Amino acid sequence: KGKKKQVFESYLTLEEVSHGLKRGELIQVREAPQHMNDSILSPQDDTRDIFLDGIVARNRALDGDIVVVQVLPQDQWKVDKHSLVQLSVSVILRYSGAQGFFCFQAGEVVYIVEKKHSRAATGFLKFVPNKPFAMFSPVDHRVPRINVPLADCPEDFRCRAGDYASTLYICRITNWEANSNFAEGRLMKTLGQAGEIEPETEGILLEYEVDFSEFSDEVLECLPKNLPWSIPPEEIRKRKDLREECIFTIDPATARDLDDALSCKRLPDGNFEVGVHIADVSYFVEEGGALDIIASQRATSVYLVQKVIPMLPRLLCEELCSLNPLSDRLTLSVIWKVTPEGKILSEWFGRTIIRSCVKLSYDHAQSMIEAPEKMFSAGELPPMDPEHPIDEIHQAVLDLHAIAKNLRAQRFTGGALRLDQLKLAFTLDKESMMPQGCFVYQYRDSNKLVEEFMLLANIATANHIYARFPEVALLRRHPPPKIKMVDELQEFCDQLGIDIDLSSAGALHRSIHATFGDDKYSSARKEVLTHMCSRPMQMALYFCTGAFNKETNFKHYALNVPLYTHFTSPIRRYADVIVHRLLVASLSGLATDQVQKQASHCNDKKKVSKRVQELSSELFFGVFVKECGPLDSEAMVMGVLDQSFDVLVLRYGVQKRIYCLVSFRHHKVGKKSELVLLWAAEDLEEPPVEQVIALFTLVEVQLKVDGTAMKYGAVLKRPEESSHGEPNLSKFGEFSLVFL
Repeated sequence: KGKKKQVFESYLTLEEVSHGLKRGELIQVREAPQHMNDSILSPQDDTRDIFLDGIVARNRALDGDIVVVQVLPQDQWKVDKHSLVQLSVSVILRYSGAQGFFCFQAGEVVYIVEKKHSRAATGFLKFVPNKPFAMFSPVDHRVPRINVPLADCPEDFRCRAGDYASTLYICRITNWEANSNFAEGRLMKTLGQAGEIEPETEGILLEYEVDFSEFSDEVLECLPKNLPWSIPPEEIRKRKDLREECIFTIDPATARDLDDALSCKRLPDGNFEVGVHIADVSYFVEEGGALDIIASQRATSVYLVQKVIPMLPRLLCEELCSLNPLSDRLTLSVIWKVTPEGKILSEWFGRTIIRSCVKLSYDHAQSMIEAPEKMFSAGELPPMDPEHPIDEIHQAVLDLHAIAKNLRAQRFTGGALRLDQLKLAFTLDKESMMPQGCFVYQYRDSNKLVEEFMLLANIATANHIYARFPEVALLRRHPPPKIKMVDELQEFCDQLGIDIDLSSAGALHRSIHATFGDDKYSSARKEVLTHMCSRPMQMALYFCTGAFNKETNFKHYALNVPLYTHFTSPIRRYADVIVHRLLVASLSGLATDQVQKQASHCNDKKKVSKRVQELSSELFFGVFVKECGPLDSEAMVMGVLDQSFDVLVLRYGVQKRIYCLVSFRHHKVGKKSELVLLWAAEDLEEPPVEQVIALFTLVEVQLKVDGTAMKYGAVLKRPEESSHGEPNLSKFGEFSLVFL
């Protein structure tokens, strides 16, 4: 009596879990909730997905946690389809059962192996009468509501709660008892006014545990003291001196951390000497020192719309390591002798010194590629070393471009895959850093040029370090897509009459680029299909070779190469620093388990970095919609559910879900789903206007804020309201090295 009723099942003991996993009665998997109530879990062995129906089945696990799940008896597998409105189209398409139900394999969490989620969330405080706590309501709907002690709240919160209705806080869960629907927690910080960029950004960084603090004095003590720094004479004697060579960088115009440089020299025999020169960060980051420890913990720089959270102190990433023009810099180089067709004749790795002769932007390099005969004037390009005339640099860019085109053609002929997705970029006010405009990023020949030689260097380095250190090489693998999802997508495409071949990476690449014609909407249809084909894909992962038994597990699916690693960005990726140490054999006896542990940490941090970057972009686009909206655009349907549909907004490259706010009919044949919207006619005596919504249907939408700070929605416009203007499909760029 007086005891609270138990809401959640108690977790199994570690011993019970161990026995259950061995007997195959339990399954270990990563939690991935769609929202607070539902989760779809995909076991690593590619067996059938497991559905967690409701908060009780999730048993206090949060997004990203490694959990152990018990599958429920089969008579509990049916799920009311109306409870699944938040799930993705890809999930809904996967299952069809009795009318009104989807037949999932249902389960429940019985143990949390590792709490990957930070347990922190941004949100708002709500007053609860006659209680010693306030209710914290997270913005992320996958996180539960949290009881927070009134002592953590502002002093006058009890009597003036309304004054804080739009104040954004960050709260961390400290406990969640089995007998409570709500978690317990403490307020970490008052962030500021909701909807303002800096408080929202700080909330994102804290929620995802991105370390944006200033570097400590202990870390800064590791940096060179005598500034301006110059390369010691004894170090020069150890390296190949390339300072007189024509070497240059090609980067975004705003880049300040220049990791990589290129060179290309014509040889008397008609071949080329091509070099990729990468900042030697490992020279400055002593293994085991305070700087190394913080870099390994951060693992990656995090790129937000308005700023970068660096992995290394700015003295290194923007000055001493950055391959700035007209400055002597330490590098690790890979130099090939290459035929004009891109055939590698010889290869050399070593420590070098370079002096970049110019910092080119992608725009500069693109203008050189597009105007091969043009004589560029000094005023059209950045300052450059007078030892290397403009036409020498121009010719080197043209030669690199020609070789890169051949390398790229060979890669895709050889079975590589690239799934390009649109990326939104912003123009910002220099003082306020508020978005002034947005556009879809253009991926052009100059980007492709740099990409090809970075790929070539990464592949060469992977083979080199694996040959020398077969047990501790840090490589990057890309597992093949999940078989069951590929089969379901193939069946879906077959029913829709879409000619797509998912049998291999190369077959998929060829069919995506051949499926649609060249009419004005072919780019949009290709983009929708690319999104569909991306869903079965798995993430690329760092790993230690000694942790795997079979070399077949090392393969990179998208690149279709047996060995791959990251070597070319050590200023912003810690994995590359380890690879550099392997390359120069400066590791102090690292063991397999140590390298694998760091690889797993780099995987987690890379995933977080990608998500934070996406949230930053969403935040800025929300501000843009609020300041400049409502925004009208054509959109293309990406998927159809029974009461809603997903669209790709063509002008801005964003995806939104639209719910049916008018009368409608839904029908489904096999996996093909359609909605018929019934718009009331202006003349009430006339029948309603019908609008068919199916995959690839073009519609007109309007983006506008929905009342919540920085949140925006898409509203479908009536067919007769549509302007039928042609979208500017020339704005469609191709971007994102999705799996590299």
